[in-house]
Amino acid sequence: MTKPAMEIMNSWDDSFGMKAERLFAEVWARDILSVRDRRLLLIALLVGLGGLDQQVEVQLDAALRAGELSADELREVVAFLTHYAGWARGSHLGSQVEDLIERLNQD
Repeated sequence: MTKPAMEIMNSWDDSFGMKAERLFAEVWARDILSVRDRRLLLIALLVGLGGLDQQVEVQLDAALRAGELSADELREVVAFLTHYAGWARGSHLGSQVEDLIERLNQD
């Protein structure tokens, strides 16, 4: 890629990143749903879509560390989503939740 093309791409990446960050911040800052509600919705969506393990882990970790969901509440999310997302996804989510809880308890 030529130097001017690289500069345009880098500029676009920076602009896109700033816009995306602002948009996500605005979506999460709206006051109709709580952050906890948004987190639950996002976790359910990611699990339902499947194949997004890293994103699920980020959201589980954020929910637990921020106190939005307790360990018991995360376990209840697993039980609930297993019935709607299927046994395989629910079982995998359960493993993710238990691994996260164990890691955080060791800290």
